[in-house]
Amino acid sequence: MASPSARGQRRTAVLLLTPFFGLFAAVTLAPLLYAAWLSLFTTRTSGLGFGGTENVFTGLGNYVRALSDEAFRDGFLVIAVYCAVYIPLMIGGALVLALLLDSGLAKARNFFQLALFLPHAVPGLIAALIWVYLYTPGLSPVIDLLASGGLDINFLSVDNAVFSAANIAVWEWTGYNMVIFYAALQAVPRETLDAAKVDGAGAVRTALSIKVPMIYPAVALAVLFTVIGSIQLFTEPKVIYNASSAIGSSFTPNMYVQTAAFQNNDFGLAAAASLLIALFAAVLSFVVTRISRRGSQS
Repeated sequence: MASPSARGQRRTAVLLLTPFFGLFAAVTLAPLLYAAWLSLFTTRTSGLGFGGTENVFTGLGNYVRALSDEAFRDGFLVIAVYCAVYIPLMIGGALVLALLLDSGLAKARNFFQLALFLPHAVPGLIAALIWVYLYTPGLSPVIDLLASGGLDINFLSVDNAVFSAANIAVWEWTGYNMVIFYAALQAVPRETLDAAKVDGAGAVRTALSIKVPMIYPAVALAVLFTVIGSIQLFTEPKVIYNASSAIGSSFTPNMYVQTAAFQNNDFGLAAAASLLIALFAAVLSFVVTRISRRGSQS
């Protein structure tokens, strides 16, 4: 039999964990189960629209409709292009800035940390609105300056919308990840860096051969979170769509879900598409995690 102290520890553990699991079930499991149930039904009208509506069981029909819809599939292509542009620029920029701040040549580190982090303190919606203002012809001084130099660029066009959204995200998240990488760099043993200097390694060689490999777990975690966030891309393209409807209301998968639910009132299709996005995010997260583990072991 377990000792009284062991039973007391178990009761304490249950007491401390119960609020977490209760909230987890309420805000995660319950919505997922409701979405799964909702995705199995569709709303149909009868009598040329005058006979009312009824919920009809369709099984996997909504999933088939979502996967066969070209607009939904194209949204994932947009996400792929967005990730190819955004992740290298943001992660690479944050890593370079962190290494520069950690170098012996850096001055006023606290000031630059705060200055670089400030864009992340701006709410995402406000940041998107600021940048859309800078993207709008006739309003933006940036557009006028480029036009005076002979460059006529429409940042709100279909061809440039992905890059415009990526630019907003890079501006907003580079400083945040820079702080994470800089904190990880502070944990690198100073004696290791001193040994590298004794061996004749320069600042660049030390950064690439010692610092970056030692903070690889922090970089891999940032990449994982960035991939998950990229799949949920919504705010930036939605604000761009409101400013210029050239990109369409289903530009990204999340925009597709909102259009299906709140414009077409097709909640079954929206629920099915949401679960497909969640499944895609889970699979991609697993792949990124496996690649990161292999990289840390090599």
